[in-house]
Amino acid sequence: MSYLNVLNGDAILNLFRQSKVPGEVVVCREMMCEGKVKYTKDLTVFFESRAKHLEYQYGIDKQTYYTNVVQELEKLDSSGSATDEIILWFEYDLFCQVNMIFLLHYINVKLPQAPPISIVDLPHHPSPEILAQVFEQRVRLNADDLALAADVWDAWCQHSPQELEHISKRPPGNLRHLPAAIIAHLKRFPDSITGLSVIESYFLLRLALGSYRWYDLYTLFWSELEIFGFTNFQLDILVNRMVRAGVLEENDQMLKITSLGKEILNEEENYLDYCSLEHRWLGGVRLSDNTWCWDHETQTLVNVER
Repeated sequence: MSYLNVLNGDAILNLFRQSKVPGEVVVCREMMCEGKVKYTKDLTVFFESRAKHLEYQYGIDKQTYYTNVVQELEKLDSSGSATDEIILWFEYDLFCQVNMIFLLHYINVKLPQAPPISIVDLPHHPSPEILAQVFEQRVRLNADDLALAADVWDAWCQHSPQELEHISKRPPGNLRHLPAAIIAHLKRFPDSITGLSVIESYFLLRLALGSYRWYDLYTLFWSELEIFGFTNFQLDILVNRMVRAGVLEENDQMLKITSLGKEILNEEENYLDYCSLEHRWLGGVRLSDNTWCWDHETQTLVNVER
């Protein structure tokens, strides 16, 4: 048997090699939960749009993106068709789950006669021995699983988050972490009252209790809201946006809430009146055109005209 293992990021690569799990390796270096995705089946057009957006909005050099991300994924094109099984190694969090769904889309487009695809339920901070163990516990995806994954990716790329919410209520089959990841994503939409995403609200609530060094605040976030799986890079971007909006102040690595931040927490002001949504996207949803918000009370999306 020949295997092609797809890993979510470089962090686990050395441990994976030590595990002696057989097969070739492809590393997914994307962060599909962040920024704009274009709804198209043409992957060349997709990556062109993606690279342009990431360079403009996130400062990621376009050529570096193609070299480190796209060319690595293109190894799937040749190796995937010549292997007996493709194995996706991904954790349960939003970051990993969206990358996994994209990869299933990529494989479906590039390898219409793809070999069987399995997933590994990857634990946090695994040892080489654990990696070898969960390899033996991998789960083969069936036609229903692949159809659900395709529906999720299509919904992720749409201009409205409604379909994602509907899909989150469907039986997940072997993609058992998808519903929780989708709900976590929907909570990133502005709150119907304060305009804050759940992460922005978390930071302000924490800082309302006292100042934190940025890394200590991130550590709390990773401990208490690990469903997101976000990196330093993503959290830095979010904090910088909050500083520019005037709800946080940063001084010598210390973060503290401002009076405006407190007023927003007290529902006296709305964050959307102070933060820039230009060029901000959640999947296929452009936030400057979006009227969908998250209702904390009902735990559902609601349409709020502004």
